[in-house]
Amino acid sequence: MSGTSLDGIDAALVAFSAGAPELRATHYRPYGRELKDALLVLHQSSSNELHQAQLAANQLAREYAAAVTALLQTAGVAAYEVSAIGCHGQTIRHCPEQGYTLQIGNAALLAELTGITVVGDFRSRDIAAGGHGAPLTPAFHDMVLRHPARHRVIVNIGGISNLTNLPPGGATSGFDCGPGNMLMDAWIGLHRGAAYDKDGAWAASGRVIPGLLQAMQEEPFFVAAPPKSSGRDLFNMEWLQRHLHGGEAPADVQATLLALTCSGIAEAITRFCRGAQEIYLCGGGAHNGALVERLGQLLPSCRIQPTDALGVGADWMEAIAFAWLARQAMHGTPANLPLVTGAGHPCILGAIYQSRPLTN
Repeated sequence: MSGTSLDGIDAALVAFSAGAPELRATHYRPYGRELKDALLVLHQSSSNELHQAQLAANQLAREYAAAVTALLQTAGVAAYEVSAIGCHGQTIRHCPEQGYTLQIGNAALLAELTGITVVGDFRSRDIAAGGHGAPLTPAFHDMVLRHPARHRVIVNIGGISNLTNLPPGGATSGFDCGPGNMLMDAWIGLHRGAAYDKDGAWAASGRVIPGLLQAMQEEPFFVAAPPKSSGRDLFNMEWLQRHLHGGEAPADVQATLLALTCSGIAEAITRFCRGAQEIYLCGGGAHNGALVERLGQLLPSCRIQPTDALGVGADWMEAIAFAWLARQAMHGTPANLPLVTGAGHPCILGAIYQSRPLTN
């Protein structure tokens, strides 16, 4: 899994022999500065972008293959023992309203480099059926994290934040809430050269700018009813700059961006997850103490914990989920939830790149 945060690759080795997923080993491979910059450029139209996208896709495949090799070495597992790699790829465009999404990573090359069958392009089939192609993890959350009596909400705070609503006895729903860490990471990178705001310390040193927060909250995405999804196509630095007047203290802007992320999540839970009792956080934002504290202030009636409390590490939730999605594809089983994505019907998600010829 490599997400909107553009920080690196989360690789998880997952076994399903007992039905439920069992995490056997993990490996994290950070992106180099050159690759990250190349991927950021591809989020906007530029000269020769098709050629540059293909070169980046090939480099990503090599990075994914290196992550797989390191993961298997850690676990003491041979490539032939692995049924498939579920590779989400790196999103560089997400435009479901125009009928497409684009994740690059050259799954064919990844299969060649690893000798393992690869399942990629998970989102396009759902979009073809009229959906948003996102979020896709709620189906996995429904399978492994639902409680028969407790109303749970799973909130993933990566580059974008999204939630899964698991009401007891009710249908699972989910949608993107707005920016997660993406704008905060970009802002601290611009002003302090840091990859992220560790524990939200810089944001905590600033003060929320009420007018700026209100202006950003007026973005139509926040009031739109689900199904809905978003990404860098909307929430990017250009979007932020349009809301700034100039002269704002950088730490105050960071505090306001953190407040925006929290208000997007809290408002979504208040409007669409009524009666929620427990909130479980995953993704990088689960480690941001200032963010978690503010969420607690906005949602005082809910118990907020990382998904580690449910036996699934907050850092590995999405990687495990895409292993499950790959397994669903290999078994020819639908894996989207139309109520979540807005698709017209259940779909088998993912394109399969066989590592070796099939035998009869």
